[in-house]
Amino acid sequence: MKITVIGTGYVGLVAGACLADMGNEVICIDNNQEKLQKLQQGIIPIYEPGLEEIVKSNFSEQRLTFSSDIDTAVKNSQVCFIAVGTPQGEDGSADLQYVLEVAKSIAKAMNGYKVIVDKSTVPVGTAEKVADIIRQNTSHSFDVVSNPEFLKQGHAVADFLSPDRVIIGSNSEKATKIMQDIYSPFLRTANRIILMDVKSAEMTKYASNSFLAVKISFMNEIANLCESVGADADMVRIGMSTDSRIGNQFLFPGLGYGGSCFPKDVKALIRTGADNGLDMNIIKSADEINVKQRYLFIEKIKKYFSSDLSNKTIAIWGLSFKPKTDDMREAPSITIINELLKLGAKIQAYDPKAMDVSQKIFGDKIEYASNPYEALKNTDCMLLLTEWNEFRRPDFEKMKSIMKTPVIFDGRNQYNKDRLKEKGFIYFKIG
Repeated sequence: MKITVIGTGYVGLVAGACLADMGNEVICIDNNQEKLQKLQQGIIPIYEPGLEEIVKSNFSEQRLTFSSDIDTAVKNSQVCFIAVGTPQGEDGSADLQYVLEVAKSIAKAMNGYKVIVDKSTVPVGTAEKVADIIRQNTSHSFDVVSNPEFLKQGHAVADFLSPDRVIIGSNSEKATKIMQDIYSPFLRTANRIILMDVKSAEMTKYASNSFLAVKISFMNEIANLCESVGADADMVRIGMSTDSRIGNQFLFPGLGYGGSCFPKDVKALIRTGADNGLDMNIIKSADEINVKQRYLFIEKIKKYFSSDLSNKTIAIWGLSFKPKTDDMREAPSITIINELLKLGAKIQAYDPKAMDVSQKIFGDKIEYASNPYEALKNTDCMLLLTEWNEFRRPDFEKMKSIMKTPVIFDGRNQYNKDRLKEKGFIYFKIG
């Protein structure tokens, strides 16, 4: 099938590459010429395991191409995926200007029936707005489908190639059949396509992400209570997670969620509720707890140093909001580093993939190390902020010999407190 994907950001690039990998002819459209040139050279603008290989392979086989010519792409495609950004507005709502601009461009280029797919995360009612824009700018027939993505950063290529489920929100039998044909190669061993109306599909994305955000914030609130009463949050987590009704995912106490999805989607759902006269109290609380969690971690550090961090050198392991990505959008590390800098601390940081991104955020305000141990040299403490695999089993004796004082603030509850105390570390965790 001939497909156009408009937007070569995280969602669009992964979707385009994976759709091409199944034999489709895919044109990825973007208006950033520099990015297009790099993609044509095999230079991928984001770090995502497996993405570089799949882009290069399909580009060399000419199944995947990159262009800024949306008019030609639409004319040569039956299906057009909209995968542009929906940045958060000041009131928490999703800004749809880019989605609607693309819809207008598609309409003006149409030369026959097209299926327009909303792949971007958009609020309920967006498909109707897209349809209205297209209707105003073309006389050709079309259908608008909602096909939300559920890709986990660090696992996105695998998620797309072997999805847990594919949600198709469609009010048209013709469009539904075309979408089923597109996804059938990804689901040969099990039919995990879920069909529903467009508005329900739009809501499912926000409801899913907000539920997971609530689960994270709930566990963090329990961890804070555990700390106050003398219980061990990790033991409580294990006791809870063995209940099949609760499960073990998203129950780890820590610094809260970040990234491009959860923070934005939670606020957008709160805004949608307000627009419809509903006060989304549970989701509001999850959002507030998530922000608060970072400052509680900072308070632990301040308390240990009696609020005097001037001339203290702090090592930071992990900058990205989660492992296996270089994404620092809404990362806890940003809040924590900014607050520590205000308090006069010196920061020495290491992250396997996110240091280039971090330099764009902090410039020369912090120093970067070439490996985890270099970041520890002459430091007063270490903060673990991202649970990369290479941080899981470090050489603690080596760490102790490098650091000025062997103090660890574990923001991901990754280490065994008893073992560290035996080795002479002062250790703080969440809960």
